Amino acid sequence: MTNFDVKDRAMADRGRTRILWADDQMPVVRGIRERFAREKPLEGLRLAACLHVTSETANLARTLAAGGARVRLCASNPLSTQDEVAASLAVHDGIEVFAIKGEDNDTYYRHILQALEAAPQLTMDDGADLVSVLHSRKRDLLPGIIGGTEETTTGVIRLTSMAREGVLAYPIVAVNDAMTKHFFDNRYGTGQSTLDGIIRATNLLIAGLKVVVAGYGWCGRGVALRARGMGAHVIVTEIDPVKALEAVLDGYQVLPMDDAARTGDIFVTLSGNKHVLDRRHFEVMKDGAVLSNSGHFNVEINIPALEGLASGRKQRLRDYVDQYTLPSGRRLNLLGEGRLINLAAAEGHPAAVMDMSFANQALSAEYLVKEGKDLKRQVYPVPIEIDREIARLKLQTMGVRIDTLSDDQQTYLSSWSEGT
Repeated sequence: MTNFDVKDRAMADRGRTRILWADDQMPVVRGIRERFAREKPLEGLRLAACLHVTSETANLARTLAAGGARVRLCASNPLSTQDEVAASLAVHDGIEVFAIKGEDNDTYYRHILQALEAAPQLTMDDGADLVSVLHSRKRDLLPGIIGGTEETTTGVIRLTSMAREGVLAYPIVAVNDAMTKHFFDNRYGTGQSTLDGIIRATNLLIAGLKVVVAGYGWCGRGVALRARGMGAHVIVTEIDPVKALEAVLDGYQVLPMDDAARTGDIFVTLSGNKHVLDRRHFEVMKDGAVLSNSGHFNVEINIPALEGLASGRKQRLRDYVDQYTLPSGRRLNLLGEGRLINLAAAEGHPAAVMDMSFANQALSAEYLVKEGKDLKRQVYPVPIEIDREIARLKLQTMGVRIDTLSDDQQTYLSSWSEGT
């Protein structure tokens, strides 16, 4: 009997159909799974993963298991779990899953500890909570770990800080920074799924509204692009002058949040920082403003400050919409409890884009098994050879062919003697 904690194992068959539907859109991961099943590059290894438990993640877990790993999986966000998918992984695939949608904070961390009970040799994280628990509460397990991977910007920031301070105990590959991840997953995946989550939660017409995008990294670029495509007037806020300049040249209005707060209809935070929307912003927002987050943690919106301003005048209007009434009578609508709206109210990124992200995860795990013992306790990029191979495989599955260099061209590019 597989060790697991899911909402209802009777949901497993329905979850299976969702997993297989996603698998049809993930040909690169499927090809890696077929090779892993033959070669068993992860044979006998214990792997703990703290990821969003979705149908796409399920196909990554199945791939790792096919490669010979014993996989324990927990959720990286209390609202992102698809319960039927968790049940299917436990019942049909023998994956040890500990995830329930809507779990409270104590259950969330209990599930992380359960994922670590098998003393993993590899870790996979989305936000670095698993690594944080390892370093703070389960340090006895650190000597046995070969390496790990990190899926998202927030996690890479945390892990880079740990490495800089000399406290990171094993090497981590920053999957988030692979070109085949952030160029596509962060931009096109986050862009589409964030708007999907906002619309599912509110049923608002986006056209004609002022959408404020906080942060113009790859995720912010994607949301701004999709919002403009749906007819919104997009305002970008930034702290980085280079990114702010890029947003201006991309045709967006750029304002400080203190100014944008007065005019926005929908706010989307994607900064990776805390209190991007704060008390002073709530105090000047227009009646009916919508607040949402597509950054990793629910700290980008200062929810305690919002609760304090409303003094308990809060009501659930729709699934994933909590309305706070301020003393002035103005109403502010918080979506998905300030958590990732694309996973809280929708289904996360399309499988076709997660195909590349999770191909990076699987191949980086294989890389760590081969090279991890020789790596320093630092954060490493995905090897460029893996990144390019994933792009090549993705193009191949799409039926797209590209040019190759001739011998003469290769010689020209590698020499310095030819000029004008």
